[in-house]
Amino acid sequence: MEGSMKPKSDNLFHFTKSLDVLQLILKNGIQPRYCLEDIEWFGVESDKHIAFPMSCFCDIPLSRISEHTDFYGSFGLGLSKNWGYKNGLNPVIYSPEGGVAQSLAKYLFYFNFNNLSDKDHQRFSDHLFEYWSIVKPVKGKMVVSGSIVEKEFYQENEWRFVPPVRDLLFQEQFEDKKERANKEIEKFALEMSPNDIKYIFVRSDSDIPQLVDFINTELGRFPLNDLKILLSRIVSLDTLKKDL
Repeated sequence: MEGSMKPKSDNLFHFTKSLDVLQLILKNGIQPRYCLEDIEWFGVESDKHIAFPMSCFCDIPLSRISEHTDFYGSFGLGLSKNWGYKNGLNPVIYSPEGGVAQSLAKYLFYFNFNNLSDKDHQRFSDHLFEYWSIVKPVKGKMVVSGSIVEKEFYQENEWRFVPPVRDLLFQEQFEDKKERANKEIEKFALEMSPNDIKYIFVRSDSDIPQLVDFINTELGRFPLNDLKILLSRIVSLDTLKKDL
């Protein structure tokens, strides 16, 4: 287990708010979702948030895990970084206001590419979308259940998977269109094998029996020895916090 002085984990953590969702993830993979991102730094008055398609992870050390789970949920997975590399995850580029990353994003957005061929134009647009999708302010505002929450994003050590989709949702259309848009990107779910999973987090010991039953009955496509190892990865956060 990570010591308290280790600045980053060797694993990538993904958290959710319910045991049912965690079980769906184990069975079907981590499905990307459209998430509203703070783009107030870009300077467009009408659009403070824009939704990109993504799946979010973090590599904060276990000694700091409770501050993350208190906000995002107490059920989740810890996956190896090698799994992350194979699946094209990238650490977020954090930028202070007016910083290099933000300045480059603005420059590229307004870059005059009229002289580019259609193919190069498309390639440029794809690279710009990819870059924009992983730039994040050091601190900013999140939309949580319709309310605005101030957050120190830099503390989150975020990594992202961005599927090969080049669609955005603007804030005013987000609630109306997110369900259908999320359905369209389910096919890009990130799958994992038992060997990729280093931790399975549940809120408390009382959640463990249901999860054990689920793994034994619903994940039978994996070899029995793999399932036995997977069961050994289950960790109760309530128990873990007492040791940190």
